[in-house]
Amino acid sequence: MPPPHLLLITTDQQRFDTVACAGNQRIWTPHLDWLCDGGVRFDNAYSDCPVCLPARTTLMTGLHAWRHGVMSNRWVEGACTPDGSLAGRLGRAGYQTRLVGKQHHGPGIRHLMGFDAQEETADYFRFYHQHPQLGTPRAGGLGMNEHVPGIDTVGEEHSLSHWAVRRSIDFLETRDPSRPFFLWLSFHDPHPPFVPCASWAQQYAQAEVPAPWRGDWSRTADAVPAGFQAVTRELSMTQRLDAERIRQARRAYYALISQVDAHLGLLFGRLGELGLMQDTWIVFTSDHGEMLGDHHLGGKCVPFEGSARVPLIVRPAASPRQLHPLRGSTSDALVCLADIMPTLLNLAGAPVPDGLDGLDLMAAQTDTARRERLFGSCGGYLHYLKEGTLKYCRETLDGRELLFDLATDPHEERDLSASHPALSRLRRLLEEHLQALGTVRDPAVPTSSADLPANVHPGLRSQVGNEK
Repeated sequence: MPPPHLLLITTDQQRFDTVACAGNQRIWTPHLDWLCDGGVRFDNAYSDCPVCLPARTTLMTGLHAWRHGVMSNRWVEGACTPDGSLAGRLGRAGYQTRLVGKQHHGPGIRHLMGFDAQEETADYFRFYHQHPQLGTPRAGGLGMNEHVPGIDTVGEEHSLSHWAVRRSIDFLETRDPSRPFFLWLSFHDPHPPFVPCASWAQQYAQAEVPAPWRGDWSRTADAVPAGFQAVTRELSMTQRLDAERIRQARRAYYALISQVDAHLGLLFGRLGELGLMQDTWIVFTSDHGEMLGDHHLGGKCVPFEGSARVPLIVRPAASPRQLHPLRGSTSDALVCLADIMPTLLNLAGAPVPDGLDGLDLMAAQTDTARRERLFGSCGGYLHYLKEGTLKYCRETLDGRELLFDLATDPHEERDLSASHPALSRLRRLLEEHLQALGTVRDPAVPTSSADLPANVHPGLRSQVGNEK
């Protein structure tokens, strides 16, 4: 039997609770629901370093961030190499490899890192810069991390999500038919700016969206420990938004996810028309989540559920009408982004290198291969340990810690660190983990909460010709 085709689909900054069939009936995601109906949804999936560059490097290496060394959005030389990357290994196994969309797993966007070819998000902006008669997308001036909602300045047929899907379909139509393919479709949305196209903004204009969660440790923004506040106050300043503005931001965020979902319908439809669906494994996930006002926080990096927990769906290569053991199933196995590389290599029949942190997702559901605990570290000072239903969080600038039992407190509203009998053991396990990391730390990160920056990323960063 020939090896299957492999399709990896990632969104950017999509939190775990934004798929309708997983329980959120206030969002429209029929095509993600369709993936769940045809495969397995992992309900306990995490990003061990929930920020773009580390998470995507983990996808490409099968290593946790503290193993490959990229702990923030600053590249570390040698963290990922073309030969050692997921794309490079699949290429040597005979796959034609292509990336379309956001790269952000290397020293610069033009580094192929093992792919035969890639079409990067910057290519989209370059195209519209060269064809101004078609419009200028995202020209409103909103910054790349601000939570103020807006509307895209082009129609849906000229949107970034539409471009990424059309370029992916073009690859499927023009690929080498004698070889299996590995396509990574990497959406930029729903990463800020929250600027859905007008049609999708209108659909959510009056929609009810969940209110942000507050806890006994986060009744006010100032009550949140400084180390956990830091990224919000550096990037999005979400703590300044009142309840109505949070609702507006959440509506725009939901609209972006539904906009992506609608374009997935175009892709899945074309896969079926080309006769490829029954031969293609599809993996869908996100690099990290988005706090979206929960606990007065915005953005990523922090160890809380909105930031660190991600959607993860695997649909096997099968006809939509074909019965399959994975169809419509849900797994509670503790899994993470590092698991995707060994899973895809095993599906391809390619050698899986020794020493990976990731587990094969197909084996991770069995009792013998389940992960007992997962450590997460971001930026050198934000850490967590997930074990069973317990999650222990610590920021090491001021040494503040939080402990939650997600079985009875899924939204992390009640801090148990003052009295829970497991605290000392979890603290010791995290301390041993941090000692093992040694000097692995982002040198640009302050060592004291007093030195944390605030509001340092205003305005729209250049999208055209950014080759760094």
